[in-house]
Parts: sequence; C-alpha cells; structure tokens
Amino acid sequence: MDLDALRAAIASGDPSRSMPALAALREATPEQAEPLLLLGLEQSAFMVRSLSCAGLGMKPTPAGWQALVQALHGDDDANVRAEAANALVSHSLQRAWPLLLAVFERDSQWLVRCSILSAVAEHPEMPAADLLQLARLAIADGDGTVRVGGAEILGRLVRDGAAAGSPPWAQQARAELVALQHDSDHRVVAAALNGLQG
Repeated sequence: MDLDALRAAIASGDPSRSMPALAALREATPEQAEPLLLLGLEQSAFMVRSLSCAGLGMKPTPAGWQALVQALHGDDDANVRAEAANALVSHSLQRAWPLLLAVFERDSQWLVRCSILSAVAEHPEMPAADLLQLARLAIADGDGTVRVGGAEILGRLVRDGAAAGSPPWAQQARAELVALQHDSDHRVVAAALNGLQG
C-alpha cells in the first residue's frame, strides 16, 4: 500500500480520486489510516468528509474520536454529521450516547436524527430507559420519517418487554404506540400498529 500516493489522492480536491483512496484504507492499520482519514475530513466535498467519518468509525483511535465529535457538532453538511454519529457508536456506545442525545435535541435535521435512531435502535448494549427517552423525542418531531423511527424503537421495546415480563418501560412504550395510531402520517400509524402486534 502506497500511503504517499493515497495521501496525494485524498488531498487532490477531486472526489473521483479521493473516494477510492479513502476506500483503500480498509487494508490499513488504524495508525496508518488515521492521518489520511483526518486529512479527508478537511476536504471541501461533503462525500469525502462523510466517507472519512465512516473510516474513522472502522479504524478507532483517540484522535479519530475527537475529530468525529468535532464533525458531529460543527460540520455544515447533515450527511457528514449523520455519518459522524454512526461512527461514534462504532467507537463506544457508552461514550457516544450523551453526545448523541444532546445532538438529537439540538440538531433538527431529519437525516442526523434518523442516523442517531438507526445507530442505537438495535444496539444490544442500549439500555431500555435510554431508548424510551430517545423514542419519545423522536415521536414529538415534526418530520414523519423521524417519527417512524421513534415508533419502530417503541415496537422493539414492546417486543423486548414481552420477553422480560412486561416491565414499566415496556408498558410506557405500548401506551405511546397506542397514541400514535392517530398520527397524521400513515407511515407512523403503520409502524405503531406493527409495533403493537409485536
């Protein structure tokens, strides 16, 4: 692997050269990949920055974590912020969760919110109480796609709760789904009905 050639391609400003070079870093160690992925985050094309975030999720390093946090909070493009959210969960759900919750509350971009929902929705380590909190924020959103994501998480909680003897969080999730049967968006209604059947 010619790291100097990859560096030149990533810094070229031409996404048709940068993107394959970033993809080639799959074969690199985290230590080899880190400076090149950080370089990718500095490029002007959002696709290059987004792919760099994905790479930093697959090649976790302390400097990569810091760069992803900065991208999550400061990048102008929602695609990049969404990819940074996903990548932080790849590093550590426990460390990422407080950041993701704060960003979900502050960043109203539907793509970012949906990315956070999908990153944690099926994560085996995600505590039920935190999932319920996130789902409630999601179903209060003005965007139907985000509300569907929230309803799907509520459905997961109902299913998980059925196997755990119907704890309070599962009962609360069921109550939220019952209310969502009257949502104005038919996709949300469908997700709610699906969750109640689970």
